[in-house]
Amino acid sequence: MDRVHRVVVLALDGVYPFELGIANRVFGSAGGRYEVRTCTADERRTVRTSSDFSITVEHGPEVLAEADTVVLPPFDTSFITETLPPAVAAALASLRPGTRIVSICTGAFVLAAAGLLDGRPATTHWALAEIFHRWFPRVALDADVLFIDDGDVLTSAGAASGVDVCLHLLRRDHGSEVANQVARMCVVPPWRDGGQAQYIEQPVPEPSSTSTAATRQWALENLHEPLSLAGLAGHARMSLRTFARRFQDEVGMSPGRWLTQQRVARARHLLEASDMPVDEIAGRVGFATGTSLRQHLHAAIGVSPLTYRRTFRGAEQGAP
Repeated sequence: MDRVHRVVVLALDGVYPFELGIANRVFGSAGGRYEVRTCTADERRTVRTSSDFSITVEHGPEVLAEADTVVLPPFDTSFITETLPPAVAAALASLRPGTRIVSICTGAFVLAAAGLLDGRPATTHWALAEIFHRWFPRVALDADVLFIDDGDVLTSAGAASGVDVCLHLLRRDHGSEVANQVARMCVVPPWRDGGQAQYIEQPVPEPSSTSTAATRQWALENLHEPLSLAGLAGHARMSLRTFARRFQDEVGMSPGRWLTQQRVARARHLLEASDMPVDEIAGRVGFATGTSLRQHLHAAIGVSPLTYRRTFRGAEQGAP
């Protein structure tokens, strides 16, 4: 059996209690494959939370040097600074080369202040994008996504996206079967489609408005068909203009972009769970050709279908 992967959660003052427990809840449900510890940035073992209580942490920063993955949960915005406190800077400096680092929400501010995101893509909560970009212009910020995997550094958006990125790491480390099992244990979806746009504050449609939900469900059941905007609007019994506007209000993106995301997500599932040829998968999910699937998958996650299949099927076969 492979060595247990060590995950260390770095708790900073102002930490949100819910997000502090995400890594332990997700990785701790993976059948003993991970060991999760929580530490402080200095020898002071008491950490103030964003709520009306403090917590006592067993470990100090010495455990960071033993970590395979370090998780930075978010903290209240009143604790955000453009430069790192000396203790936090020293704690991050103790990481071994190649240590995987994951931030949730405001945790990205710590990584950016440490210079770990310079020249790299990253994300954080959409409501903090403006100040993040102003403070750290050398970071390629994308506030439209739920998380970004840039190899050894991963950043995620607010709150529940911490669950998303941890499940993604489970998929990367041990394949979709393990990630799906953990998702079921945690009663969360194993994969959420769309980005932060669907959660950004926007006018709520009038209560009397007809929803596009039924048409979206119909589209998911018929992804193999050549679905057009006119066809979707016709199913919803709306004009093209009304349907497009209402869809954008409800989902946070255009119907065409949403359809492509759903087709890519379905293709990923088939690549992981079946031995179907790429061209057959393309037809099953509504792409005209295998070439079209390859282009859309590469645009979405940066790899080819065969590389994606090798990554996740290989991980499943090699998991302990």
